[in-house]
This record gives sequence, C-alpha cells and structure tokens, in this order.
Amino acid sequence: MCTAALTAGIVLAPVPAAAGPEPGPGPAEGAAGDRTVAGLLTDLQRLYREAERATETYNGTEERLKRQRARVLRLNAELTRTRLSLRDSRGAAGRLARQQYQNSSDFSPYLRLLLARDPQHALDQGHVIGRLSEERAETVGRLTGDTKKADELAGRARAALARQAALAERQERERDGVRERLRAVEELLASLTPEQLAALAELEKSGIAEEQERFLASGALGDDAKPSAGGESAVRFAVEQLGKPYEWGAEGPASYDCSGLTSVAWERAGTPIPRTSQEQWARLDHVPLDELRPGDLVVYFPEATHVAMYLGDGMVVQAPRPGADVKVSPIAANPVLGAVRPDPGGEPVLRYTPPRLPAGATNGSDEGYAASYAPAAPETSAR
Repeated sequence: MCTAALTAGIVLAPVPAAAGPEPGPGPAEGAAGDRTVAGLLTDLQRLYREAERATETYNGTEERLKRQRARVLRLNAELTRTRLSLRDSRGAAGRLARQQYQNSSDFSPYLRLLLARDPQHALDQGHVIGRLSEERAETVGRLTGDTKKADELAGRARAALARQAALAERQERERDGVRERLRAVEELLASLTPEQLAALAELEKSGIAEEQERFLASGALGDDAKPSAGGESAVRFAVEQLGKPYEWGAEGPASYDCSGLTSVAWERAGTPIPRTSQEQWARLDHVPLDELRPGDLVVYFPEATHVAMYLGDGMVVQAPRPGADVKVSPIAANPVLGAVRPDPGGEPVLRYTPPRLPAGATNGSDEGYAASYAPAAPETSAR
C-alpha cells in the first residue's frame, strides 16, 4: 500500500515507528472545501501511510502467530511421545517391583553362592542377578528422566499456548487498527467533490513525474545489471500478477498487499524471504541503488513500511494500496529508503529479455479509493 511521492511544496510529516497500532485517527480537521488541494493530498498521504504501517505491523504479528502455532503443535507432539514413554517406564518399573517382591529371599546372593552345591550354577545366577540389578537401575533412571521431561514439556506447552493466545489477541487489535485507518481514508475521500478528486489525481501525477525526473537526474541509478535466475523468475511472477487488486494482509493468489507480492514472488522463485517490508529491509542484504538489478526489492519510507520489486529502467512493480491494483510505477513514486537483494550470491544470467508488459500496466491512480467515489474519468497516463 504505497503513498504518493511528495510534490513540490508538500511536506509529509514523519510518523514515529511503533510496535503496535496507535490510537485511531480522527476525522480530518476542517471541511474538505476549506483546504487546498495540496493540503488534502498531504492529509491523504498521511492517512495512507498510517494504514500501511498498521498493515505491516499486523502482517508481522500474523507471521509470529503462525510460528507460535507451529511451536505449540511441536511441543504437544513431543509431550505426547514423552507421556507414552513415561507410561511404558512406569509399567516396566511395576513389573520389576513385582518380580523383586516375588523373588525376595533372606539370603544374599553371596551367601547362596557359598552354600550352593553347584558353585558354577550359583555364579551363573549371580550374573543374572547382576544384570537384573542393572536393568532395575536403568528402568528407575528412565522413569525419573521421563517424569522430569514430561513436567518440563508440560510447562513449556502451557507457556507457548499462553503466548499464542496473547498474539492472537494482539493481532485482533491490530486488525481493528488497520480497519479504523482505512475507514478514515474512505471518509476523507467520500467527503471530496469530483473536482477535488480530479485535482488530487493530477497533483499526485505531476508530483510523481517531478520526483522521478529529479531522482533519475541525480545519478542514483546506474546501468541496469542482468538479474539472477531467481530474480528473473521473481520478476516474471510479479508481472503476471499485474491487475490484481490490493488487499491488506493478502498473499495471493487473487490479491496482494505490498510485501505479500514480493515475498510470494521470491518464494515461487525458490528463495523464501521474510513476509513484511520491515523484516525484508532488516534481514536481507542491502545493495546500492546504482547496482540494482531486476528482482531486487526497493524499500520506502524511514520506517520501511512499503516495498516494491525493481523491474529495470527506473521502474518497479508493486501492490500500491487499497483501491488500486498491482501495477508498474516509477521507482520514485514514494520516498526511497534503499534496496535489498534476496539472493546476493545469485550469478547474473547471460541473456535477459525483460517480460513483456500488458497494456495498461502503468495505468491507475495512486489515490487508491478515489476510483470508488469519482465519476468515470480517463485513467492517468503512463508514468
């Protein structure tokens, strides 16, 4: 879910990172008619950015919850095996106790050896008695160990289950936070006139064009390198998703959010990567922008709350934000934080032909929900 690039004279106030959802945003101050188009765009960008940060926080909790559920299942399975072993150990200990009671005698094995008419037979019996003693010791040790292990596993399983419940509760709160932020976006857009929506689209479009021109003129990008085999596969998969709708928390196949698209594309290419944009930025190898190659991931905003996949020639494929579809955009459509490479050891392919983009791959407004309220109008031109 991306927010548009800053236009000249428009300032997007920085939002501090937070571990969980913040208090929900209230209605935008003042009536829409009392604000300039630039002010409306700034408000819209802020709301989208808050929603995106909340979405990636939700996605992170969802991943932790998946891992915790798997951990609970593993602990429960191990606890079941240990309890079965404990039951067997208790049965063996009971049999040995009964055997010892039935074979008890007032004479020690050594006295029986001295009084025996057949010393060799008595010696053989002594070996048997010794082996039985070793077996008893081993059984008692196994019983003690299994009891201790079962108690420990039971405690760990209870703690893991409590952690799972806490994560599920946190996820529910974060889901409500995302929905609240998206409602604020909808309310703002619903309050705008068709003329204001059209002006917002034009201002956003011109702002992105200016940012892209400035970015390319800065020399930040070098000549495109050839992708690795995995990068080529990831790019082709991402391009195949063009036109599918953005949906927060979605990982395909019918819809995606920003990090859902990039993580699934690389997973399909044979290289699993973290689910969220923040984790992708934190855990994948960083690469300079002038060394970008198709398949690399471009991360946006200081909090790393948005991510897109580099296509080459200064363009990316991304799942922008609610109300928009997976599309091709200029790399500078959002403030660039940096880039990461999922397969730093991947050798570039010898020959590379970029995937053919379908008609309309760059069409679509980054306003997101605007299409839901605006009257039918020509799509913005390719950027």
